[in-house]
Amino acid sequence: MTETTPDGYDDRFVGIPLPLPQPLGDGEVHVLTYPRFTVLLDAARRLAVVTGVNIDGSSLRDLPRTGQWRLDPRVPETEQAGPELYAANDLDRGHLVRRRDPGWGTPPDARRATEATFVYPNAAPQAGGFNQSKELWLGLEDHVLAYADATDQRLSVFTAPVLAPDDPPYRGIRIPRRFFKVAAWATDRDGRMPELAAAGFVLDQSALIDVRQGALSVPPLGAFRTFQVPIADIEELAGVDLGPLVEADVLPPVDELRGREARGEDEWRPLRAREDICLG
Repeated sequence: MTETTPDGYDDRFVGIPLPLPQPLGDGEVHVLTYPRFTVLLDAARRLAVVTGVNIDGSSLRDLPRTGQWRLDPRVPETEQAGPELYAANDLDRGHLVRRRDPGWGTPPDARRATEATFVYPNAAPQAGGFNQSKELWLGLEDHVLAYADATDQRLSVFTAPVLAPDDPPYRGIRIPRRFFKVAAWATDRDGRMPELAAAGFVLDQSALIDVRQGALSVPPLGAFRTFQVPIADIEELAGVDLGPLVEADVLPPVDELRGREARGEDEWRPLRAREDICLG
């Protein structure tokens, strides 16, 4: 790994040691640190394989949107998915670490952190437009923060595209069809020692990405699909070592929910509203 310094993800932020997830492959990965978050950038795919951010919900700042998208000078331009990927098409530069998530603390610190999210290693191509499922996906951190408010609303959140080998190519980049997110917090039940809790989610944009004719097409009637899934499934799907997050999963096993064994993706929990989310 090519490593850089300052700032970065804090593995003790929630009060329980929680290492940043690591890719299971042996490809070159750049470790890029920013205020309160870290991006692990896959040099070959030119997209993040993991991002990790610390969120202090008790001191979040509601700041005006400032910042401009830019390349990270610490990484060769040929190893980043830059502005040319998003020009003259229906792709959005989707924040992986949301602009708001690291924006807490003093106003200057919060502004520095939010502006740092506008860097291309922290972006991934998402189909343009907006629908209910995408809105739900963008609000997952807020929902988990509200649930975890007994622990001073501290979260660590890990988000990235699923870098599958058969993702469709477009302008030299393989466009990810899925994204994962795992949110983790400390829970103190019945006055016992705090324990780690976590929830995992997948956003699927497969129906919205079509490059079969050699150009990007976003069907107008397509839809994002959002699921809560076992964190063990995310680990396998994304090829990322999620460490203690697997055992901390608050989602009951499928056989407990339905009285039979799981059958992979067919048993993922579809989310249509916040009320569908299971947080323990």
